[in-house]
Amino acid sequence: MSDIGNLFVIAAPSGTGKTTLVKALTDQLSNLTVSISHTTRYKRPNEVDGVNYHFIDQSTFDAMIAHDDFLEHATIFGNGYGTSKSMVQQTLQKGIDVILEIDWQGHQQIKQLFPDSTSIFILPPSFADLKSRLETRNQDKPEIIKVRLADAQKTLQYIHEFDYVVLNEDFVRAVADLSTIILAGRLSQK
Repeated sequence: MSDIGNLFVIAAPSGTGKTTLVKALTDQLSNLTVSISHTTRYKRPNEVDGVNYHFIDQSTFDAMIAHDDFLEHATIFGNGYGTSKSMVQQTLQKGIDVILEIDWQGHQQIKQLFPDSTSIFILPPSFADLKSRLETRNQDKPEIIKVRLADAQKTLQYIHEFDYVVLNEDFVRAVADLSTIILAGRLSQK
């Protein structure tokens, strides 16, 4: 058994419940943390800098790319998102497992750098359910929801690249499935 932590990638279309599931998972399991991404998007009223994201401007984001500060980065809905290389490496070296909440583009980059990482794709129960979730969370205007739904269709094209798929139809079951994958990953010989 290694003293180095395991890296887990969790991706899902916007509105699938990924963040809520990951929060429940980290509350349930010890020795597991979530990498807080850097983003150029505006902070929503309920978000806290350094807790939900590290909110930065575009010039800082570009400088971080130039300095090779990110393990992965992507532009999603016109905003930059990136994962801190130093945070992830330092946390893994301490023997703590890390979850990256990223999209399929980031997943592809991480798999090249960390081929032994475990990747999980979270699916909504249906496309209609996803549309309903996006509408009822009241975060986006109808035209943005339309863009997010189109992106969800595109994202599904990459599902075969992931190690596991978890259906978020029943929240308790989905958390249990994620927990099982994390615990099995800790026992893996990868």
